[in-house]
Amino acid sequence: MVIIDYFCKTMNQNLSVAFHTLGCKLNYSETSSLSNMLVKAGMIKKEFEEEADIYIINTCSVTENADKECKQIVQKIQNKNPNSFIVITGCYAQLKPKEIANIKGVDLVLGAAEKFNLLYYLSFLQKGDPVKIACNDIENYNEFKESYSLNDRTRTFLKVQDGCDYNCSFCTIPLARGKSRSNTIERVLQQVELLAQENIQEIVLTGINLGDFGKQPSLNQAEKKENFLDLLKILDKTTGINRFRISSIEPNLLNNEIIEFVAKSNKIMPHFHIPLQSGSDTILKLMQRRYTSNLYSDRINTIKKLIPHCCIGVDVIVGFPGETNELFQETFHLLHDLNISYLHVFTYSERDNTKAISFEGIVPMQIRKERNKILRNLSYQKMQYFTQQFLGTSRKVLFEKQDIHGNLYGYSDNYIRVLANPHLDIQENSIVNYLLH
Repeated sequence: MVIIDYFCKTMNQNLSVAFHTLGCKLNYSETSSLSNMLVKAGMIKKEFEEEADIYIINTCSVTENADKECKQIVQKIQNKNPNSFIVITGCYAQLKPKEIANIKGVDLVLGAAEKFNLLYYLSFLQKGDPVKIACNDIENYNEFKESYSLNDRTRTFLKVQDGCDYNCSFCTIPLARGKSRSNTIERVLQQVELLAQENIQEIVLTGINLGDFGKQPSLNQAEKKENFLDLLKILDKTTGINRFRISSIEPNLLNNEIIEFVAKSNKIMPHFHIPLQSGSDTILKLMQRRYTSNLYSDRINTIKKLIPHCCIGVDVIVGFPGETNELFQETFHLLHDLNISYLHVFTYSERDNTKAISFEGIVPMQIRKERNKILRNLSYQKMQYFTQQFLGTSRKVLFEKQDIHGNLYGYSDNYIRVLANPHLDIQENSIVNYLLH
């Protein structure tokens, strides 16, 4: 509040601002919180396609494409409104602030520890001044910053955890986000109560390593007092919010107790998204993942045994160094045989300051793209099969908004996208027992 008061006294409150978000659900929740902060300070929010005084890009840096997209967006802003202020924050800003500062048109670069001090830095911004870089060493950043998205009244992404203590050989996220740290259950419940007052129907729990919930850099593992299952049990008893959804959870942290609890819960949705990355134990070892393909298969089989109607999404990376055709086939056959619902397929991208960048056995880009296409086709087949199993059955569907054709769309409890005829008596932001067809 002090920062907002300072801003109101030192800047023109009629300035307009537009946001653009790249990357994960966590980024979307943080962008929404930044947006709400600026609007509360008196700024006018505009759509990103419109002309605005200030453009803020919240970046990702999981792949090289995210970096390229950031540069392309800055160029588009420059062409449209060369006198605007451009602020870059997020993971890319934390990892490569000097590189971003050299992009023509950028005025301010904010790292992970400074993004929520945005108002403070905007109050000093002058067009034509040298680019300002505010980016501290992420190793010394242990603070948890709360955020949630409020772009519509139906669903929100609620950040409950941030950072990661894993050191996967391909990943820059620990360098961009810092150590694993969480909110407290008490504070999460307070935020849930606020969201219930906004008539939110579903909360998606988000984090970088969600299953690590409860960890704090100041505590050792023996002192850890809360965990993810504790959080789920408390949320299951809350009033005001009808549905909670788990965004993503590592297979080694998804224990049987969590699966058994979700199977019995009426509020935790039957939907898991579980990163695999590779179905080859050889590649998993090179990636420095913390599980084997057998453990992963066991998790999937347990879920399907206890929750047959559960939707299961999978992250997978193709073209990792050392991935021969035979090792790729191990991944393909594992995914083909597992009872999963859909895939998010990523083409391996070399990232600076990761161990994998020095690995031998580089896979040509054309082969990476071919493998990506093969798995995306498999994903389509899996989702078609999963959806067809429930045709003619009723599921609880949260209807959200109308599409461009006037059809009301939404998602079932087990994450099947549904379109309803606009002539039906169904209201936006309502949960309905709906016959899938």
